[in-house]
Amino acid sequence: MDPVTLETDRLVLRAFTSADVDAVYEACQDEDVQFYTPVPVPYRRADAENLIGERLPAQWAEDRDYTFGAFRKDSGALAGSYCLTRISRGVWELGYWAVKEQRGRGYSVEAARALCNWGWATLDVHRIEWWAMAGNTGSRAVAEKLGFTVEGTLRRRGIANDGEPHDWWVGGLLRP
Repeated sequence: MDPVTLETDRLVLRAFTSADVDAVYEACQDEDVQFYTPVPVPYRRADAENLIGERLPAQWAEDRDYTFGAFRKDSGALAGSYCLTRISRGVWELGYWAVKEQRGRGYSVEAARALCNWGWATLDVHRIEWWAMAGNTGSRAVAEKLGFTVEGTLRRRGIANDGEPHDWWVGGLLRP
């Protein structure tokens, strides 16, 4: 699939471009992004260049992961990164991180809702899953505001960037 652009009242969601490398690099310096998401640590500018220049375009082309940058309409500032990743037939995972300075303003709920609505309308989706490391209360709050049912905690599910296994929450949102 070719990248598409989505709009909400306050945001434009679009594929990242080379002009966004610095913003992604800066956002990924945040300790929470580095702890709760699988970004490389330390996060180098070359990591952002590779992500935007190679990995994300390939994932769009292969129809397996659709990642959007959410940018504020009023300032053009990056608010966060939002994606739908195919897990299996009809099942996709919603993933996201928010720029530290943009948190607490409702941008993540707005962007993620637009992405889920796009997924329902465009993709063969009957279930969207959400996963977050236990303790990531911001991510959980977003998922719950979107209507996800938190279905459980998986004990010691994955090893985080600190090298230790952590519990993970899992939730699901079914086709309306």
